[in-house]
Amino acid sequence: MTFDEFILNNEINIRMGFFFGTFALVALWELIAPRRALTVSKILRWSNNIGLVFLNSFIIRLIFPAAAIGMTVFASEHGWGLFNYYQLPLALTVIVSVIAMDFIIYLQHVLVHAVPALWRLHRVHHADPDYDVTTGARFHTLEIIISILIKFATIVVLGPPIVAVVIFEVILNAMSMFNHGNIKLPLGLDKKLRLFIVTPDMHRVHHSVEDDEANCNFGFNLPWWDRLFGTYRDQPRAGHEGMSIGIHNYTDPKQVSWIHGMLLLPFIGKITDYAINRREWNSTNEK
Repeated sequence: MTFDEFILNNEINIRMGFFFGTFALVALWELIAPRRALTVSKILRWSNNIGLVFLNSFIIRLIFPAAAIGMTVFASEHGWGLFNYYQLPLALTVIVSVIAMDFIIYLQHVLVHAVPALWRLHRVHHADPDYDVTTGARFHTLEIIISILIKFATIVVLGPPIVAVVIFEVILNAMSMFNHGNIKLPLGLDKKLRLFIVTPDMHRVHHSVEDDEANCNFGFNLPWWDRLFGTYRDQPRAGHEGMSIGIHNYTDPKQVSWIHGMLLLPFIGKITDYAINRREWNSTNEK
């Protein structure tokens, strides 16, 4: 059995093992050293957030049974993509592929804040009134589908090896749960880690109710893109314990905490000035 065959045969087990392992680790960390006091019943939020995750997983498996790995194999068999055309050392190809796919995730994240129609979907993620490990996997089904299609297009253009796609998927899921964790890191350690990865304190700013704070720190894995493109913000104005999480005027538990409300949320209300860079924060805007 070749290495690629091993990866193909065990891809689901590898991803699920890392997913549940990281989830358990971060959830335990939240119990031992929480960063903030939660404002909504954990049982209510967790049952509905996790319920949405399982619903999404079921639907995605029905629509895209082979998922990203299947598209990677298809692109390789047809010679599609940069790295299927130009042969480079495997290690270099894997590293460049993972970094490139992470950059696409950053651009996609900016896009779902910039386009009002996409923000309608993405606000399901931001409307969570608290911030913990389950927030990292809470996305509307339609946004997940769009994300997968963007990933397919990236694979077709890039032509990454199978191992690179699996590594990226594992890192993306694990880092999303880590940097959405309600966990406390020593400030000195957090400052050093931010040079290499997105930390919970860095990404939590992105979940502020304040527009200018929500429209920064878009990275999920690597922190470099925010610094490079001027979307980095070090700390929230009110501090991590004092900042408000969520979206202004979206506080009804039936709408933001229950699964049926989350599924309907993109089709309710109007998008006014919340999309990216629609207004600057100043003292008169403070709520």
